[in-house]
Amino acid sequence: MSAKAARLVAAGFVGGVAAGGLVWSQLQRQFRRDLFSSSPFRRVAALGFLRARPSLATAQILREYIAWEQRPLLRARGARMLKRLEASL
Repeated sequence: MSAKAARLVAAGFVGGVAAGGLVWSQLQRQFRRDLFSSSPFRRVAALGFLRARPSLATAQILREYIAWEQRPLLRARGARMLKRLEASL
């Protein structure tokens, strides 16, 4: 592989990582907004999205959500998710 090709591959990799980070950031913001949506369906979808992304940030968002949520069923679901998340971290 020539030096020029190696530079192009490296630039493509760095560009892909940067684009992926940007998309990830946008998705996190969108689903965080949906978690506090007036639509229960959007809140359920946001919980499902967050379930697959265990992190300290997700745990903090779930704590805020549990304190905010008025529907007992959704609040309980969030609490179960938080308990599992804390056990895995």
